[in-house]
Amino acid sequence: MHRQDIGTHTLRKTFGYHYYQQTHDIATLMILLNHSSESVTKRYLGIEELDIQNALKGFRLGK
Repeated sequence: MHRQDIGTHTLRKTFGYHYYQQTHDIATLMILLNHSSESVTKRYLGIEELDIQNALKGFRLGK
């Protein structure tokens, strides 16, 4: 059976996300994905948003 709901772009993005999670090597990933900058790669994978969410996890003002 041939799946119609998963395309090459989805696989590319999934690979990039998991590669980054395992290695945190954004420079190599940027080259692999042929992006012009690390910030483009992070935005493409949604990593900036995840980094912000993780940084704010457990953050509390006051007591």
